[in-house]
Amino acid sequence: MHEMVKGANVGLSALSEDVGSVMVRLSWSSPSGEGDADVSVLLLTADGKVRGDGDFYFYNNPVAADGSVQLLGKAPTADGNEDRITFDLTAIADDAERIVVAASRYEGARFSDLHDLCLTLADGAGESLLRFSIENPGEVGALLFGELYRRGGDWKFRAIGQGYESGLAGLATDFGVDIDDEAETGEEAAAAAPESQAEPLPAIPTQATSERPVESVLPVPSVSPVSPDQPVAAKAPSRPRTAKKKVTLPKVAKKSLAENDSWRVARLFPASALKSDRERETRATSVLLSVMTQVPEFGRRLTAAFGAPSGRMETFTEVSLPNGDTPRRPDGVIRVERAGKLWTALVETKTNGNSLKPDQVQAYADIAARRGYEAVITLSNDVELDGSPLVEVKMDGRRKHKVALWHLSWAEVAHQAQMLIRHEGVGNAAHAWLLQELLHYLQHENSGCHGFQNMGPAWVPVRNGIDDETLCQGDSRAVDVVESWERLVRQVCLRLGGELGQKVLPVQRAKRGSDPRTRRAALADRLCTDGRLEAELRIDGTPGILALCADLRTGKLRTSIEIAAPEQGYPLTWSKRLVRQLSDAPADLHVEALLAGQAPGPRGTLERLRPEPADLLPKDGTPITGFRLSLFRGMGNTRGNAESGFIRSVDESVDRFHAHVVVHLDRRTPSSPASSPARTREAVAAG
Repeated sequence: MHEMVKGANVGLSALSEDVGSVMVRLSWSSPSGEGDADVSVLLLTADGKVRGDGDFYFYNNPVAADGSVQLLGKAPTADGNEDRITFDLTAIADDAERIVVAASRYEGARFSDLHDLCLTLADGAGESLLRFSIENPGEVGALLFGELYRRGGDWKFRAIGQGYESGLAGLATDFGVDIDDEAETGEEAAAAAPESQAEPLPAIPTQATSERPVESVLPVPSVSPVSPDQPVAAKAPSRPRTAKKKVTLPKVAKKSLAENDSWRVARLFPASALKSDRERETRATSVLLSVMTQVPEFGRRLTAAFGAPSGRMETFTEVSLPNGDTPRRPDGVIRVERAGKLWTALVETKTNGNSLKPDQVQAYADIAARRGYEAVITLSNDVELDGSPLVEVKMDGRRKHKVALWHLSWAEVAHQAQMLIRHEGVGNAAHAWLLQELLHYLQHENSGCHGFQNMGPAWVPVRNGIDDETLCQGDSRAVDVVESWERLVRQVCLRLGGELGQKVLPVQRAKRGSDPRTRRAALADRLCTDGRLEAELRIDGTPGILALCADLRTGKLRTSIEIAAPEQGYPLTWSKRLVRQLSDAPADLHVEALLAGQAPGPRGTLERLRPEPADLLPKDGTPITGFRLSLFRGMGNTRGNAESGFIRSVDESVDRFHAHVVVHLDRRTPSSPASSPARTREAVAAG
């Protein structure tokens, strides 16, 4: 991989022959786990300005109409997460000479607080071509990572690493974007919100808010059809707003015309009659591929991550391909045509707990290489991890044509569908209805597309070994459990993020670039000694990191969050305010005061603290730095997602904690109350 330094440039064609479609990844790390930034892209003409406001792509405008630019959002990696952007360079307009890739922070945060800032660029086969690390970005709110530019008919990349103190709005304005960030009034916001009657709204009306996304209401799990006259996409503002869109879900469900509750709504994709795994695989493949072709936003979102260009898409199932004496029949084929050129991917699907077969995937990779196809896509309930591929496939290095091997989980398919119909909006009501039918099918108990559902054969032996203290460090079964735990955590992030319409990502505090196998081996050794599996989730719009701990010795799951103490006011005020915020939280919620110096602080259940918030204050006057809120529940015994399963207990714990605790917490630090006798009495009571 070509290492870049600030100011250097390189021609893409000198690095790879497959650069018609490229993917740019931006990554960074935060010691606290809470630091983050948003990516943006600007298409510029020869004079260094955008042709119009539509050439500014960011969180409120993530996809170009022609598919030439697509912000795919964040994806988990072994080191944490990264932002991905795909560019179909063959579709970039001729008068767009430069493509600037940038990122911005919010609420006054600076890039100097982030570590390991890095840009990588990969070709259409997924092979990383170049890497640019930025050292000492400075006290800036926005940062230009680099740019793609035309030279002599080819595309080149230049490493920039230049900061902007004025943030995203200032950066965009300097490149000719006309920003309109005046907040709407309450009346305007109310007028913009449609009076929907269908339960999940497939498109979300926009409303100017603070730069961070506001809290959204968790949607109900049921999926209802969309009426043809229902609005499906909010009208775009005349000028870009850097304030993020607000997620607003409907409150009134349309009354059913069924005579009684036993009547079932007719579905486009019925799943109840499926009998065998083969039927499930065939039906699931056909359902997904057909919806991809009929809903361009959805099909493009999935295929862009695989290096496919934008263009006319067609999909096929049960295609017979010659392979010696025994023809091969992949589950599906995806073809995208652009400018007379075809991009082709073979699809191999598995449902239920069925694993991918290495020899089968290898055969498809060989066929794809011989026939000049670009990719093989595997689709199953498993979640792939960096450094731990689901199948090992050997590629013949002597072949000039490279075949990319990609994996997609059913959980990610459902996540992308949820993000479109519940939070971002699609083109029309028919498309929204198709996506909802797809979601209903994937969530049906008989579809076999429920995502990761099995902790693996090592789960029970490891639990028993921890219980009777016979599990030793270095045991490979502990590594298997750690990998299954990481897959489960990633799936929890996908599911919860789709329901909330917000970024939910696992937090990794390891230094970027570290070997994921070494990191997992260290976590496995800790599991052997401590008996605990731990994870942290960062949910956009929440005041802290959600921590999850599965104690295999006690059989307890703990979900918790730590919130910092306000900068102003007095401890008794903070305690009272916190108890008021948690008025609807479970009575068994544990609340603990965090003290300076890491000393144990006062604690108690919410039931006990409600009448006496002052019990959270230390008697010796030690300063309070924050509060920890925790819920406990029993842990499932079995390895799967059955009623008594471990995976189900983790899902329910995270959902309960978020819905009944996290949503009641306020990100804002309360303002200092005015001086008054009451404040003086509180100060005396606080010590």
